[in-house]
Amino acid sequence: MGARKIELKSPADLDRMRRAGRLAATALRAVGRAVAPGVTTKELDRLAEKLIRDGGGIPTFLGYRGFTASICASINDEVVHGIPTVKRVLRPGDIVGIDIGATLGGFVGDTAATFPVGPISDEAQRLLKTTQESLNQGIAAMRVGNRLGDVSCAIQKTAEEQGYSVVRDFVGHGIGREMHEEPSVPNYGSAGTGVRLEPGLVLALEPMVNAGTWRVQLLKDGWTVVTEDGRWSAHFEHTVALTENGPEVLTVPDEERSGVH
Repeated sequence: MGARKIELKSPADLDRMRRAGRLAATALRAVGRAVAPGVTTKELDRLAEKLIRDGGGIPTFLGYRGFTASICASINDEVVHGIPTVKRVLRPGDIVGIDIGATLGGFVGDTAATFPVGPISDEAQRLLKTTQESLNQGIAAMRVGNRLGDVSCAIQKTAEEQGYSVVRDFVGHGIGREMHEEPSVPNYGSAGTGVRLEPGLVLALEPMVNAGTWRVQLLKDGWTVVTEDGRWSAHFEHTVALTENGPEVLTVPDEERSGVH
């Protein structure tokens, strides 16, 4: 079998991806508003599933390779893929990464953000701010004629300049009719390398930034990924389409549609 090809999306595809992206983004925003001390991650999961289904979509994660929930909820030193349960109760000062996928009209929207649980430490706030900025810089590097390594390098440089590390075992990805398509998008790399970026390319950019080492471990549940040194991690993600005019963030709610290029 040969390598899978990168599928460039048509204008009609992008219209459908905007709708899927809006649904995922709307669910993420609502879940973020529900984050508070005393709330369980299972409650957040139920909320997300209801919103996605009420919007005519299907929770992409539910049943994916046997995953048992509609969102990933990763607390503090959990990097990604935390499984929501009734036993995981959010505590004041925690941070929780929420990753949501919604399938609508045959296309997937994938987005994530890390939320503070009440007031958090200055150190934790800086981690969140830096990870968000790493994502922003990766998006800014998505320009026609640039290479994939320019995106990866921008993410890595932003995080490492603040003394943080980027996870290497898990990466961003192409996205469209399936959640994971070609190409893989590492959060580290060299500018000027990799495939040339063309209009119609859609990527899920998702920096995972650790306060300490980039090394991670997989817990016995087979899903939850934690930092090797126990220090905290943050995760932000957008589904981004490359157009002739530059990058367009597809995972934004309707009220934020202006200025997404």
